[in-house]
Amino acid sequence: MNRYVVLQQLGDGTYGSVVLAQRRDTGEKVAIKRMKRKYYSWDEAMNLREVKSLKKLNHANIVKLREVIRENDTLYFVFEYMRGNLYQLIRDAERAFPEPVLRNIVYQVLQGLAHMHRHGFFHRDLKPENLLCAGPELVKIADLGLAREVRSRPPYTDYVSTRWYRAPEVLLHDTRYGAPIDLWALGCIMAELYTCRPLFPGNSEIDQLHKICAVLGTPDRDDWPEGYVLADALRFRFPSSAGVPLARVVPSASPPALALLTSFMRYAPRDRPTAPQALRFPYFAVGAALVVPPPASRARRSAARGETENLAEHARSPTTTAPLHAAIQPPPPHLRDRFADILGGEVVHEA
Repeated sequence: MNRYVVLQQLGDGTYGSVVLAQRRDTGEKVAIKRMKRKYYSWDEAMNLREVKSLKKLNHANIVKLREVIRENDTLYFVFEYMRGNLYQLIRDAERAFPEPVLRNIVYQVLQGLAHMHRHGFFHRDLKPENLLCAGPELVKIADLGLAREVRSRPPYTDYVSTRWYRAPEVLLHDTRYGAPIDLWALGCIMAELYTCRPLFPGNSEIDQLHKICAVLGTPDRDDWPEGYVLADALRFRFPSSAGVPLARVVPSASPPALALLTSFMRYAPRDRPTAPQALRFPYFAVGAALVVPPPASRARRSAARGETENLAEHARSPTTTAPLHAAIQPPPPHLRDRFADILGGEVVHEA
């Protein structure tokens, strides 16, 4: 830890605290997570889910773990530092953002999820606070403390996901859920990006299910018989509701956006698209290329010129260009300062 100077506290959670620090030799800012429990061996530390997942995942849209330090039986994770997240972006917005900006955000989250799922992990706690931003052209999935290996054996009994973004099968205490819960969460986030308010702001698990049914309607027993089995086990009865068209709930979304959103909001997990399937939806087929994050060498040159504080390293990260993706348009004038403040730099989200 002698290589770093601590600048300020960023957050404190159940499992760890996070500080902003700076490398003594390069001046680079990083976020360091200090775990609260003691780790008496490297083997014990390396078995942490977050370490196992981040060691295997190297992608431009997943936050980069720079190094793991164990000192005096205390474990430290050193991450690239980012100053903004989608929660802050949504909270501070005065109006909905242009669809090309939102399309780019959704595209990048799907790219990160596709990489995670392809390498055998699903996130389990996707929410705006866990999507970090370094400019509207760069979004990264963070906080993989709850990530699970797809091949790990259910049942899963520990707490997963913030309630507002929790899939119906998780709300009904299904212990055999999988990667589709990440696509449900992304659907909730996508709707929130368009409206700047949560799609299903339930105040309990039961209220959450009622709010979902109020929008999507009562699930069809034939389409999702497993859901009714889960509900019966909990003695829960789905409320009778015809639902509301998503076009009324998210009025600023284009028809292709609504088609993608509808696909995410399927009760039966098997009916939701995989991340690669979602990337092929017409929503992304608008005729121009995706803005790809710059390589590390360019980021360092930009930093030297004072153009950016700390763009993430992508020298070894796979970046994929969507051949038909919309180019990013500049934000409207009334939001340019907010983009500069929130997205222009970099955040860490604690575990």
